[in-house]
Amino acid sequence: MNILFAGLAALAVAQTPATGPEWTWTLYADEAPLVLANEIPDTPNLRFTVECQPGSGVARVTLYGGRAEAGMARVTAGDASAVAQSERHRSGGLRLALRADHPVFAAFAAEGRITVSVSGQSRAVEVPRAHLAKLRRFTELCAG
Repeated sequence: MNILFAGLAALAVAQTPATGPEWTWTLYADEAPLVLANEIPDTPNLRFTVECQPGSGVARVTLYGGRAEAGMARVTAGDASAVAQSERHRSGGLRLALRADHPVFAAFAAEGRITVSVSGQSRAVEVPRAHLAKLRRFTELCAG
């Protein structure tokens, strides 16, 4: 009987999907530059970062993964939009700069969603409601 239960337990474990590490949003505000990252903590895995020297008012947005083509990017959040020059980041991602006081960044901080479109390809980033306070704090510290 014990062998039957052991076999059933092993089968249940084998069929349980493995849950990988969890993606989260982390604000690194203790040192410069300020960084808000969508990451798997304690790994090099990143989906999105926004960096800023405290008080500078300029946020550098980086989207990781996917095919990145440099060029003019249309950035939208809420009803606001902007155009920014994008470049390939050394990681293969896409990087661009936005003013932290621009209406696009204000809408991003308020709603938690931003879309970047370059050469007909769009990528959206969404900060869940539970993490919006980190994005707003980043914006405050960046603006000074």
